[in-house]
Parts: sequence; C-alpha cells; structure tokens
Amino acid sequence: MSHGQPRGSSPGPSLTRLADAVLIPPFPGTTAPDWLLAALERGLAGVTLFGQNVAGTGQLAALTQRLHSVAGQPIIAIDEEGGDVTRLAHLTGSPYPGNAALGAADDTDLTMRVYRAIGSDLAAAGINLDLAPSVDVNTADDNPVIGTRAFGSDTATVTRHAAAAVSGLQRAGIAACAKHFPGHGSTREDTHHVTAGVPGGLDALWQRDLPPFQAAIAAGAPGIMTGHLRVPGLTGDLPATLSHAALTGLLRNTPGLR
Repeated sequence: MSHGQPRGSSPGPSLTRLADAVLIPPFPGTTAPDWLLAALERGLAGVTLFGQNVAGTGQLAALTQRLHSVAGQPIIAIDEEGGDVTRLAHLTGSPYPGNAALGAADDTDLTMRVYRAIGSDLAAAGINLDLAPSVDVNTADDNPVIGTRAFGSDTATVTRHAAAAVSGLQRAGIAACAKHFPGHGSTREDTHHVTAGVPGGLDALWQRDLPPFQAAIAAGAPGIMTGHLRVPGLTGDLPATLSHAALTGLLRNTPGLR
C-alpha cells in the first residue's frame, strides 16, 4: 500500500505560497505595479511603503485604496517614528517630535498622544501597520543608526515611553511593531550594512535592552521587528533575525516576551 498522497486529494500549499503569506515587500513608484497587484491577488501578505511611494495625501490614499481593492485586508506597513524618521512627511519633515525629544520631556501622556496622532494620520492614509516605535536603549554615544530615534539611554525611561508609544498607536487602530529586537542601542555599527555585535551577552540584554520590549508587548504590540544583531552566548555566529535561540528560545518562549 502506498503511503503517499491519496489519489484525488489536493496538494498542500506550495513553498512560494507559504513564503508570500509572510512577506511585505517594497516597490518603486507612487502607483502599484502590475506584478505587485497580481502577487496580492495570489496571497502576498502586503507591502511596505517608503518615501518614494509618497507624493502627497491624495496620491497616498489612492494608492492604499487600490491595494485594498485587490487583496481585501493586506498589511500596509510604513516606518513612521516622528522626528528624523518619517515617510509621510519625507518632503517637508515630520510635524511630530521624535523619540529623543519625547524621552527628554519624560511625559508619557505626551508620548501616547503624539503616537496616537501619528496613528490617526496613518489610518487616514489607509495604512494599518507602523514599524515603530524604536524601543532601543541608546547607551552607545557613537551609535550610527539609533541616536535620536531612542527615547534615551536609561532603561527605565525607555521602558515607560515604549509602553506609551505602543498604546497611542493601538488606540488609533494601528498595529505597532517595536524594534529592533533584542536591542540595537549599545552597538557601534549599522545593521543596514553589517551584522552588528551587541556587547555584554544575555545578562546585559536582560538588564539593559529587554525591559522595553517586555513593556511594548504588555501594552499590546502585535509585532516585534528583529535586528541583524549578534549577541554573545545567545546567537552564536548568526544574527538574531536567523537565530532559533533568539526568536524561539528567547522571544517566543520566555514569559513576558510573548
């Protein structure tokens, strides 16, 4: 007797279809290309928008409406942090203070209200996922990629404002995605270009970097963005993005980080 697939049964999802279901790629231009629309119809999870996709309020609304029209409820993601990192206002500069200013003011209600306003702008534009906030604890003065994107260099301060920022986005109906797990603030390299090393190992992560992620998750963040970060004693030679120990052992299976 054959132990293979029964005759007449339908095959399972293909590898391509499974991959499409978790991908949110970027695309060039201010209108959706045909290949992207076709991919969304086939089951692509969604898209990530950048400044190149945003020419104005009306254009962006038309673009996201078109994306929704072919896929129902695709993920439409964007990096909108306020301050130095803005896509909606990349031509003029963000009207909202960035995290460093919010952390310096240290008013969590203000942080919540700023992120709720950002979320309202995103919702009005047809966007449903903000790849923010950055909840890194910026302890390296010469950090080339975090800097003013952090709420500060003190873990307790960053933890309070991480929760407030997530709450603000969620109250506006926007899914928050805290980043860059397991913590990019102590590095001196830019993970857009290299795999950065995080000093101190796992014990340092728990003391310095992980509390803001715990707070973001407790506040309702449905997503966590990982970083190309190598942690001694945890990830081995791999970055956290490819590490079973970091993604499953630490993030998914640790109480308070799930």
